[in-house]
Amino acid sequence: MKLIANWRDVAKKSHSMWAFYLSLVFLLLPEALYYFLALDTNPHLWFWLGVAFLVYGIWGRLKDQGIDRTTLRSPLYVVLLAAIIAGGGVFLTGERPHRPANVPRLSQAGPEQLFLQEAIPLVSKWEGLRTEAYLDTIASPPVWTVCYGETVGVKAGDRYSADECAAMLGRRILVYRSGLHRYMSPETLARRMPPTRDAAYTSLAYNVGVAGAGKSTATRRLNAGDIRGGCEALTWWNKAGGRVIRGLVNRRAEEQAKCLIGA
Repeated sequence: MKLIANWRDVAKKSHSMWAFYLSLVFLLLPEALYYFLALDTNPHLWFWLGVAFLVYGIWGRLKDQGIDRTTLRSPLYVVLLAAIIAGGGVFLTGERPHRPANVPRLSQAGPEQLFLQEAIPLVSKWEGLRTEAYLDTIASPPVWTVCYGETVGVKAGDRYSADECAAMLGRRILVYRSGLHRYMSPETLARRMPPTRDAAYTSLAYNVGVAGAGKSTATRRLNAGDIRGGCEALTWWNKAGGRVIRGLVNRRAEEQAKCLIGA
């Protein structure tokens, strides 16, 4: 293979080559972040960065850069800009499992307390804790949110301690559990819902909504007596915005494992 005469200068200075280098970085960086830091980032970020540098490479291939006459300046500015954009995107979109919340104590021990002991660590680990109210702009319309995804009655400036948030989650998750149980047959509730499986299904409901979980194949299979099939169907809810999200894949896998206990 014969190289062009000024290949070293082209490799160091040409816009099109730096577009190739950065495209490779954007292809590998999200995998490295997930492998080494368990940080799951928004795939849309990397897609649009890849498109941007594809366009940059096309422009750079056609532009007269005077490679033999200039020093390495423009590519360095491009790399700096790319690093700022990518770093900001990772900071804003990165998600990872969080420290589970403490389980609040109910006034009387019973089935609900056993359920909370399984459900609170599972849900809080994946929802994440924010002790100061923030405006969730992803929701449509945007909504003030606090603690572990609580939106009811939340307003700007609300603050809670970690223990208050855990207690709030406990109350809210019992509401979701009660709503989900309306979709389950009496036989399912009596014979197929130990605390672990109850927690797994309620975690799904907390994530996708009571109606979504209640009308799902996972619930229909469970009501039909197909416990393993129902637990498997929990894992199908792994997409957001039409894309498979690794954080959701991992959450559903943990729910499935808890669901299968005693199956």
